[in-house]
Amino acid sequence: MKFTFNKKEKLKSEKLIAQLFAEGQSIVVYPLRLVYLETTFEDAVRVKAGVSVSKRNFKNAVDRNRIKRLLREAYRLQKEIVFNNSSKQYALMILYVGKDGTDFEAVKMKMSNLLEKFVKDSSKNNYS
Repeated sequence: MKFTFNKKEKLKSEKLIAQLFAEGQSIVVYPLRLVYLETTFEDAVRVKAGVSVSKRNFKNAVDRNRIKRLLREAYRLQKEIVFNNSSKQYALMILYVGKDGTDFEAVKMKMSNLLEKFVKDSSKNNYS
């Protein structure tokens, strides 16, 4: 599997994002929160993901952009956890809900925990 995060895999649709927050389910591994929704895409992508950092917690755009870069990179390196264990299509939004800055190793570890928890929850929902 390629460790890429190309344009097709990015969540861009405003309608889908609004639907995601209205109807989606949530998982929290502090300081990350994952909102997900099972959906269908026209293209053959299994998962589309987006990242967000609150302007309320990080006033400076430089700080928000740095954390978003860290989130995207951690997701890119560990998205195989989701791709190898899920056959359905999902829209994901990864939110940074912490109030202080962080480093890449901490984000990477929390992202791994978050994605594993997502796989467990989504497989549990499929069987029930």
